[in-house]
Amino acid sequence: MAATNEDLDRLWQVLRILGWGAVALILLAPAVAMRFTDEVNWTTSDFVFAGVLLIGGAAVIELFAWRVRKPAIRIGLALLVVAFVALIWIEGAVGIFH
Repeated sequence: MAATNEDLDRLWQVLRILGWGAVALILLAPAVAMRFTDEVNWTTSDFVFAGVLLIGGAAVIELFAWRVRKPAIRIGLALLVVAFVALIWIEGAVGIFH
């Protein structure tokens, strides 16, 4: 059974809400963890980097959603942006290329 455009539009709306919620939780998690342990030690520049990366990635996804009408292509482009953001995040955390 193939998904209709209406089903994909509904899925897209749910994914948008989950995506913005994930951005907020990812930025909030280290701030909360720093209150309870010395193992997490983010500086202001760490929060700025994470905020620009996550909010910028989400904004690019929103731009794709605004410009691209086909839900399947929207979801595919969103996954591409998420993969790109994850790659930059991992590189920032591990520092393979410095």
